[in-house]
Amino acid sequence: MRRVREILRLKWELGLSVRQIAHSSGLSHPTVLRYIERARACGLSWPLPAELDDAELERRLFPPPPPPSEARAQPDWVVVHREMKRKDMTLLLLWDEYKAAHPNGYQYTTFCRHYRAWRNRLDVVMRQDHRAGEKLFVDYAGQTASVIDRRSGEVCPAQVFVAVMGASNYTYAEATWSQAMEDWIGSHVRTFEYFGAVPEILVPDNLKSGVNKAHRYEPRLNRTYRELGEHYGVAILPTRPAKPRDKAKAETGVQVVERWILARLRHRRVFSLTELNEAIGEWLEPLNARPFKKLPGSRRELFESLDRPAMRPLPPRPYEYAEWKTVRVHMDYHVEIDRHYYSVPYQLVKQQLEARVTANTVELLHKGRRVASHARSRRRGSHTTLAEHMPERHRAQAEWTPQRLVCWAGKTGPSTAALVKHILAARVHPEQGFRSCLGLMRLGKRFGEKRLEAACRRALALGAHAYKNVEAILKNDLDRKPLPPRTPEPPEIDHDNLRGPDYYQ
Repeated sequence: MRRVREILRLKWELGLSVRQIAHSSGLSHPTVLRYIERARACGLSWPLPAELDDAELERRLFPPPPPPSEARAQPDWVVVHREMKRKDMTLLLLWDEYKAAHPNGYQYTTFCRHYRAWRNRLDVVMRQDHRAGEKLFVDYAGQTASVIDRRSGEVCPAQVFVAVMGASNYTYAEATWSQAMEDWIGSHVRTFEYFGAVPEILVPDNLKSGVNKAHRYEPRLNRTYRELGEHYGVAILPTRPAKPRDKAKAETGVQVVERWILARLRHRRVFSLTELNEAIGEWLEPLNARPFKKLPGSRRELFESLDRPAMRPLPPRPYEYAEWKTVRVHMDYHVEIDRHYYSVPYQLVKQQLEARVTANTVELLHKGRRVASHARSRRRGSHTTLAEHMPERHRAQAEWTPQRLVCWAGKTGPSTAALVKHILAARVHPEQGFRSCLGLMRLGKRFGEKRLEAACRRALALGAHAYKNVEAILKNDLDRKPLPPRTPEPPEIDHDNLRGPDYYQ
């Protein structure tokens, strides 16, 4: 105030101009003029009253602003904070609406400053900027739940999956046996069904079941997890490694589930995973319906008013869990998956394929194009083969069955049919005799059906039941020669000195 007194003395006692006073005091021209105008406005004159000290002079020249409640209407900061969670909402738009209702209200800069000051008084989690329906944070709790085996009495730990919506804190939790990929994907599917809608972005930790390789800038997602995101139309943005603040919502949600649900179940004995999830569900609804401490409403109310309207609907069918494997085609144009063999087009022999394996189907892709699809089989060591995947010569052979071969042979003659039956019966597996029977068919085309029938009759008479025997008969024209006379069997001799076969039993 000493400089203010000097400015008033120079002006009112010495009569200097504003420019001269500014030059003498080292202040700007507008500043000197403002001090003089304020002194005139509050009725001061020179000399100043002796009882006017610096504090009283400052109070007269610069009176404090009136209380906000008396001068301007206060915005409802809770409503402003809630509206800011909506997509594409800005403080400028909310200020425009506030000014339209209260023309004498705060200007934009003051409006923003008061809102930020109010927001900073909330919890750290609530101060994060999360748009409605935008992000879903997922993680596993560090604490496990206990399930007792009825037979052995062993206590088995179960993992607890937690999902939290960013804007409303709406929470879902369930127990699974492990954090493996199948349980991880299944928990996501059940989370979406619980919410009844799909968010825009999934924010997981760098769990191996979801992220093959963690990276600050370009994390590499697991193929199955990426396929889940494509099915539901959701983007997956893993957190940065060693940055827990990126998933503060999930960390807080895990803490709430541990304290609100798992702590209440610490003395409860459950004997199955289903029973444990039922117990978690009993406390999940009260958790979401519990009122906030520093904001009006609850998780469910905010979810219904903010998140759900901004989220996308579920697809017509839930995602079917599938694993991806890299396989190579064997020489027999089959690939091996879980010790069962599935056929692919024979042209892909020795090629590397991608296999998409679900609970019911096996799809095989070559360079992104599906080349085969089979119903999944659990029979180890067996084959699933489609005829269209076989070469032409293999396909023709595969079309033959024992019944068809015997039927064909019967058209040639009874001796040919009898020889075919004998060939098939002599093998442990009838399929092992198919080639010999097909060879007989080719001999019939080469030498004629009549000669083949005669050759088979001669082979049966001689006890020569192999394909090579029939071929030799035809090549040497033995089928045109009469059959050798049959040696008569010796008559049975009945004598007291003959013991007979019964004696040796």
